[in-house]
Amino acid sequence: MSNPPSVRTAVIPAAGLGTRFLPAAKAVPKELMPILDRPALQWIVEEAVAAGAERIIIVTSAGKEALRRHFAPAPELEQRLADDGKGDLAAAVAAAGALGHRITWVEQPQQKGLGDAVLCAAAAVGEEPFLVLLGDALIRAEVPCSKQLVDAYHRVGGGSVIGLRPVPLERTPRYGIVAGTAVGDCLFKLHDLVEKPHLGSAPSNLAIAGRYLLTPGIFRELRQTRPGVGGEIQLTDAIRALLLREPVHGLVYDGERHDLGNPLDYLDAVVAYALDHPDYAARLRHRLAGQREKAES
Repeated sequence: MSNPPSVRTAVIPAAGLGTRFLPAAKAVPKELMPILDRPALQWIVEEAVAAGAERIIIVTSAGKEALRRHFAPAPELEQRLADDGKGDLAAAVAAAGALGHRITWVEQPQQKGLGDAVLCAAAAVGEEPFLVLLGDALIRAEVPCSKQLVDAYHRVGGGSVIGLRPVPLERTPRYGIVAGTAVGDCLFKLHDLVEKPHLGSAPSNLAIAGRYLLTPGIFRELRQTRPGVGGEIQLTDAIRALLLREPVHGLVYDGERHDLGNPLDYLDAVVAYALDHPDYAARLRHRLAGQREKAES
């Protein structure tokens, strides 16, 4: 088995308007809403870097300049914090600025779906495999989810690898669903994908779940993909066409996904991350127990 090309690039679609977070998203893009001490987007960029990505391409849209500002160097702020004896905070600010050196910004002129957002990054990606990490999905895992995909990519000798998770059958109409044949532990060779199938028609209960490793062949398919569900260019439809030309695998990754697309799921993510944090976990459990006692009294 030949060694496939290294995966050096990650694409993060972050062009959405965050309508379910209005009016908050009018001033603060949903990708910058904090999960503990850093915005969601920074957690996702850090995951990509942990998977080996040297270049991060963030697809954004007009009016979201705050995303760029977060990753811009802030030497004056760092110095002020250092002078005030807050070296840990100065280091945290510097770390965000250091990530900015890896980032290329690409604009999506119109909101025409995830497939269109990925296609907007084609020129910046070039002819090499790349990761896609959805900007509204966090995945807590001991081994970063994107690293799991890269490892699977090397195990199978290249080709695209799609992150999967099982979902209840009644929820399959909310997701892209795959059909495939098991070829290893949690690894499947795919032969079909369906975007948001009608209830009862899903080929399995394995849902496409926020992380992808794609070959550059996907760009050819995206250019030929017509609008699908919701009138948008669906990435799932392009991957379905791609697997007719080259192998596509799916990996049921180890980790817990947190969707950040609406306020309640966002709150769930904040609580989950806080319960994992040594500085917050005990106090939060105490407060939650108190709230439970009040509700039961």
